[in-house]
Amino acid sequence: MNRTFVDELNQNVGKEVLVKGFVQERRDMGKIIFLSIKDCSGEIQSVVIPSNTEAYAVAKSVRTHWVLAVKGQINTRPDNQKKVEQENGEVELLIATIDVLNEALPSPIDVSGDGYEIGEESRLHYRYLDLRRPRMQRNMKKRAEASMFIRSFLRSHRFTEIDTPILTKTTPEGARDFLVPSRLHHGKFYALPQSPQQYKQLLMVAGYERYFQFARCFRDENARADRAFGEFTQLDMEMSFVTQEDILTLTEELFTKLVKTVFPDKHIKEGAWPRLSHLEAMRKYGTDKPDLRENKDDPDELAFSWTVDFPLFTEQTDDDFFHGSGRSRFAPSHHMFTAPHPDDIHLLDTDPTLVRGLQHDMILNGFEVGGGSIRIHSSAVQEKVFDLIGFTPEQKGSFSHMLEAFSYGVPPHGGIAPGFDRFLMAVLGETSIHEILTFPMSNKGQTAVMEAPSGASKEQLDELGIRLSKSLSTRSFLENG
Repeated sequence: MNRTFVDELNQNVGKEVLVKGFVQERRDMGKIIFLSIKDCSGEIQSVVIPSNTEAYAVAKSVRTHWVLAVKGQINTRPDNQKKVEQENGEVELLIATIDVLNEALPSPIDVSGDGYEIGEESRLHYRYLDLRRPRMQRNMKKRAEASMFIRSFLRSHRFTEIDTPILTKTTPEGARDFLVPSRLHHGKFYALPQSPQQYKQLLMVAGYERYFQFARCFRDENARADRAFGEFTQLDMEMSFVTQEDILTLTEELFTKLVKTVFPDKHIKEGAWPRLSHLEAMRKYGTDKPDLRENKDDPDELAFSWTVDFPLFTEQTDDDFFHGSGRSRFAPSHHMFTAPHPDDIHLLDTDPTLVRGLQHDMILNGFEVGGGSIRIHSSAVQEKVFDLIGFTPEQKGSFSHMLEAFSYGVPPHGGIAPGFDRFLMAVLGETSIHEILTFPMSNKGQTAVMEAPSGASKEQLDELGIRLSKSLSTRSFLENG
């Protein structure tokens, strides 16, 4: 007999079915035993009666979280037992046979509720159990629905989905890189990409015109509620022959339709999203990511807006990542590939602090959920920005591949990269980005379940040409035995 999924049971009243799943709940009522069985599509109340002696004997030993395959008939519940507000609340499964596929120990954490009261250390250690809770299942399914909608929308607008490399080159882009040592080239390193920024611009040189990717990005930055440590996913979109207005209009259409389709219980205002200059936002709200909801106590209200006209540069401080031996007092407000406003280009030579960048930040309920810009497509302007940042010849040399590519013809281009995880966190009303990720790292930089980072054997290190300092070697031995 072929398996029937739980969400198909309403169409099988009076028929015999085979259902497979976890025991979500077990209730022994003295004579009748109720087993609530859950699969990936839903949950069904199942009944075992004493007259079915073999199945009844098995049901006596069954416990929560056991994995079962059960056969039986789908019946309509008596009128006084129907629960029309519940999934499958009008039917039940009368079990004829039970096949125990696997037993389970009692769960070390409660997965029936929302889980907010459980410590993060326990939730991440037992993440494969934590992900069973209904709230997390909802979050992951909504994530999948959202990504499928985005793919369909962008393909209908002439976008091509392209994957870019994970092992790439370390370049000074504003955050700490994760480095990967090379076995074939001792003393040299790959870097995990902070974003596919350079690759997507090179794809514009390659003539693809409209590219998108759900990109994995890696940054060695401290965690916070709306930013996971280590890695995250962003939706990268890059377009040739577009203005900033083109980018904003397309993005508004995409996310407005996405919310209405995938999150129909959320309220979103009709019409164009408000657009605030950086100066206006700071003067009026004291932040460049204002929460424009009319009722901030309504979790179903969504207020999108744009912040534009950022300064192209900020003043460097001694702590700034780009600061180097006092070479310059300027740092890029967004990144070094953002184009200056065409009306302000002449100020690059006189007062760079007055230059506006063609940057746009996408704001939702007080969170910056995306950022982008029109890019520099002139090698001369790019070199000028590098000089103003204070890049050394060596630092500029790390971008030589881009300058060389631009010499072979590059169209005007720009794009945006909404943070997929952060957008979902805001839409679903979660307070931590960890609630949107399957296996997030802890705030201390340790992976869920796998207990990484971990030590490496001497043989592995020798093959990579790496020698640990004596203090690190001792600590590694103590930590890893």
